[in-house]
Amino acid sequence: MTGVQETGAAATPPASDEVAFGVDVGGSGIKGAMIDLRTGAMIDSRIKIPTPSPATPDAVAQTVRAIVDRAQWDGPVGITLPSVIRGGVVRTAANIDRSWIGIDAVSHFRDALGGLDVRVLNDADAAGLAEDRFGGAADIDGVVMVLTFGTGIGSAILNHGMLVPNTEFGHLEVDGAEAEKRAASSARTREELSWKKWSAEVSRVLTAIEDLVNPDVFIVGGGISRESEKWVPRLTNETPVRVATLHNTAGIAGAAITSVASAGTVPR
Repeated sequence: MTGVQETGAAATPPASDEVAFGVDVGGSGIKGAMIDLRTGAMIDSRIKIPTPSPATPDAVAQTVRAIVDRAQWDGPVGITLPSVIRGGVVRTAANIDRSWIGIDAVSHFRDALGGLDVRVLNDADAAGLAEDRFGGAADIDGVVMVLTFGTGIGSAILNHGMLVPNTEFGHLEVDGAEAEKRAASSARTREELSWKKWSAEVSRVLTAIEDLVNPDVFIVGGGISRESEKWVPRLTNETPVRVATLHNTAGIAGAAITSVASAGTVPR
């Protein structure tokens, strides 16, 4: 298959309960790697293949199969989708083909992977699991809210390591408008907002979430988090805000955690 990108040669995975495999399905690329469950770090090279267009269930599943085969992995696999997943069934489709809606993703990927044990979860939830266990909230034993700022606002909430799946705080109405219409990274670009004005919008959104959830900490991610020094210090909400640390590996690590964890738990 063309378009495969690696940072090193694939190796046969070590036989260990401390290693798992995650695949993160995105709008532009599908990425997979073996993850050390003690640290969240990739054990071998990340394998990336461009997301097929159209990103139909069969096309995506075959791409995931190519990644798993390339890694020579034959154990459980965790897979993210940019979708609400309930009972293994896809309920929404963002940046993948709408023919996914109604598909039993667990059975679909299991068949494509020759019967391997498969877990499937929302991509923001996967990033939240990884940040809670390995990243910016690793020292927090409480309620963690992870928000990713991009085209929209992705969200994940964990209570003492237990994931509450499929939250959509980006669609929360804040002063008459959706949160992500106000405060997504795309809103800053679209409205040509200064960092000061955009951080004020982010503060309004975080304050509205505080009123509902009262988390112990916010973890903010997305590409714009790499410029956190320009806006995080300007935030005026009460809850402490930390910057995500795992960046592009968060989805893969969260998927790997899910492949071996039970029903969203994150043993610490």
